[in-house]
Amino acid sequence: MKANIIVSLKVLLAFTVLLGIIYPLAITGFAQLFFPYEANGSIIKINNKPTGSELLGQNFQSDSLFWGRPSFSNYNPLKSGASNFSVNSNSIAILQKKQADRLKMKINNKSNDLLYYSASGLDPHISYHSAMIQADRIAKVRNMDIKEVYKIINKHNEKKQFLFLGEERINVLLLNLDLIKIENEKSK
Repeated sequence: MKANIIVSLKVLLAFTVLLGIIYPLAITGFAQLFFPYEANGSIIKINNKPTGSELLGQNFQSDSLFWGRPSFSNYNPLKSGASNFSVNSNSIAILQKKQADRLKMKINNKSNDLLYYSASGLDPHISYHSAMIQADRIAKVRNMDIKEVYKIINKHNEKKQFLFLGEERINVLLLNLDLIKIENEKSK
């Protein structure tokens, strides 16, 4: 019996070192060597300052910027996830109020991604359609030609993955950074 316990502890120690230390270090080293941008969170830097991640949604509320999907966690990755409220929950009123606020902004039901929360609450993308229905507001607020706004949207349109998975989508952060860049160039 004592021999079995000693063998078991040796195996436990060996697998702990192998799978808890060596394997994670090897994978981290591989990722840092071959995919450093992705391994470090796909952080976008402007003037060497972190602005955001391509992988996480952000809370854009200004009328001069495109809005992303609503987030129950307020885009906090530590609290990511759905609300898990049932229709009988008292807290469902919070979600209904936020949804009603978006409906007042003349977002129609065809743009479900602008009305409803994503499962993670961190989705950085909106559908192509959702970007297009915001184009008129952006053009008016920014005093831009609507065709110029359409051009920016089309520039950031990501096609279906592998030509058949998902739908066309647009990264809201990248889209808004382009708008800000154009505004900065015009003000020079």
